[in-house]
Amino acid sequence: MPLNNLRDVYLDQIQDLYSACKQSLDITTELGRAASDKELSEALIAGANGISEGMDALKSLCATHDINPDGEHCKGMEGLAREARAHALDGSFGDDATRDAMIITQYQRTVHYALAGYGCLVAFANRLGLDEDAGILEKLLDNTYDGDRHMTKIATKGGVNEAAA
Repeated sequence: MPLNNLRDVYLDQIQDLYSACKQSLDITTELGRAASDKELSEALIAGANGISEGMDALKSLCATHDINPDGEHCKGMEGLAREARAHALDGSFGDDATRDAMIITQYQRTVHYALAGYGCLVAFANRLGLDEDAGILEKLLDNTYDGDRHMTKIATKGGVNEAAA
């Protein structure tokens, strides 16, 4: 689809973020299975559930705008997922806590990518006067920020980084 105006960019980026979420869901699930820290594993499961809910909302927005949610493939998330597998799952670690620290690192990289995507979509929806879309996307953005903050707490206050040190 040619990108002739902000609406075209908006629709393209909804599809791109849907693809990113789909790939992120897979790697988050894998990271959750690999985590040894119980709180971390539970947070990754909650993260996967949040990603799934985000995908449902994005799919609904695609239907509203009569576009196919699978219309794009996000190469950015493809790279992040590949890096997460290489560094957190296929790597060699001295102990489980060190792997858990790397899991958090890789997960947060994918989350920050989603934050950028949701933030841009909120701005686009607001500029286009798509108030309902903006509200949905703002909620997804807020939920993603909450998940990121929780992961930082697990790393720093939950003891994963302390145990890895």
